[in-house]
Amino acid sequence: MTWDALLDEWALIEADLHQVYGIDAESGVLRDRSWRWLRLRIMGLLSTECRTNRAFNPPESGQKRGR
Repeated sequence: MTWDALLDEWALIEADLHQVYGIDAESGVLRDRSWRWLRLRIMGLLSTECRTNRAFNPPESGQKRGR
């Protein structure tokens, strides 16, 4: 997985930042934070049950994920 691939899914990341962390990306908060701050939160989304995680870690064939 590359940052290009992740950022291609920005709409999912933006929705999950709001749902999981309460971060409104359109509020301007990202201008006031470091790249490290954002990177840690995006990486956190990859280990949380959310849209971003499902996009990059789909369930194995024949296996369903619960909600």
